[in-house]
Amino acid sequence: MTIRIEKKIVDYKVRKDEEEEAGAAEAPVAGAPPQEDKVVQLTEKLERPEMLLGSTYKIKTPLSEHALYVTINDVILNAGTEHELRRPFEIFINSKNMDHFQWIVALTRIISAVFRKGGDVTFLVEELRSVFDPRGGYFKKGGKYMPSLVAEIGDAIECHLRMIGLLADEGLDEHQQRLIAEKRAQYEASVKAAEASESGEFPDGAQLCPKCNTKAAIQMDGCLTCLNCGESKCG
Repeated sequence: MTIRIEKKIVDYKVRKDEEEEAGAAEAPVAGAPPQEDKVVQLTEKLERPEMLLGSTYKIKTPLSEHALYVTINDVILNAGTEHELRRPFEIFINSKNMDHFQWIVALTRIISAVFRKGGDVTFLVEELRSVFDPRGGYFKKGGKYMPSLVAEIGDAIECHLRMIGLLADEGLDEHQQRLIAEKRAQYEASVKAAEASESGEFPDGAQLCPKCNTKAAIQMDGCLTCLNCGESKCG
């Protein structure tokens, strides 16, 4: 569409597409309700606040005598509103062991850059946990197998993401819950049956029989006799 300019041109400026989109978005619409405060999303343009909330996780592996301390700092977006959200912003890994210093620093910088990028960062957990050490993995405290030190760093990040609500706790499905309930019922029934047999058939003060390994041996006529298999010291 042609626009006729009636006044003298004294200056000019090329209008960018971003400015046109911003102007269209800010233009008020007739009859529309007033706009609420804009929701702040985590992006690379978000400046680092003066203070961040963080959590530190201790990693003790048999690969080194010194532990690693993984610190993850979070930024609070839209604090005090219904859109309040806690997102990871940066990560630091410290240790007295300097053998892995270079790749640990590189890893923390890359992960921190991914955190600041925004969006879904939960994919980092699977990527780190899929790293295998060619020399072999190890079992951490509690019996959980770790294929590498990098995988345990990913496990620490997963624990943090679950704590702040970015990852949901994986519950058991219906089949697993039913199987566990059946096994628990079987165990409780066997325990009750054993208690009933011990309390009902043999006296409370009975001793362990060396032949049948049952607490059924009692003193009878001055001789230790088993009420379960008949074993007697007196022959």
